[in-house]
Amino acid sequence: MQTLCGLFGYTRQAYYKSIRINTKHCLEEDVVLERIHSYRKLMPRIGGAKLHYLMNQGGYRISRKSLFTILRNNSLLVRKRKKYAVTTDSRHQLKKYPNLIRGFDFESPNLLWVSDITYIRVKGEFAYLSLITDAYSHKIVGYCLHRTLESEGTMMALQMAIEATPENKRIGLIHHSDRGAQYCCNDYVKLLKSNHIRISMT
Repeated sequence: MQTLCGLFGYTRQAYYKSIRINTKHCLEEDVVLERIHSYRKLMPRIGGAKLHYLMNQGGYRISRKSLFTILRNNSLLVRKRKKYAVTTDSRHQLKKYPNLIRGFDFESPNLLWVSDITYIRVKGEFAYLSLITDAYSHKIVGYCLHRTLESEGTMMALQMAIEATPENKRIGLIHHSDRGAQYCCNDYVKLLKSNHIRISMT
């Protein structure tokens, strides 16, 4: 072994160290893949960003870049496709707000939160995941999985985001969403305004 290592310019110690590193890397990747598959059993269409958030929340620390590399290498990236569950109904008489973020650059966290609702199939039925994401850090600051599209789910996600972010870090914060009834309803708008969060819509 020492002769072979010498031919390739390695010391024996360096060779065995590389084996230990590669073995550790493979074991760690196996753990990550196991977690990915467990989440995908419950939520087959869940994407990389949401997987990253759930894994870190669950106590497994992995960088966004490392997770996406593993997903890519194992052909596990989810391609976006047309949604078949309607999550937005803007045909209502509630007040709609102007778009405040067109052409705006955000260079730090807690300047812009983007709210969205995505659907997930759970045991053959739709459930709705309300998310609030920081536009700069891409961190999910609030979420709620709800059985219906009623405003309760979006309200709970917003409440979580507000409680997780100190008031002094929400100065000048803009909340951006579509014009769905969940975001235009009186309770949701009242919660935003009472916390001095500006409202922006598409």
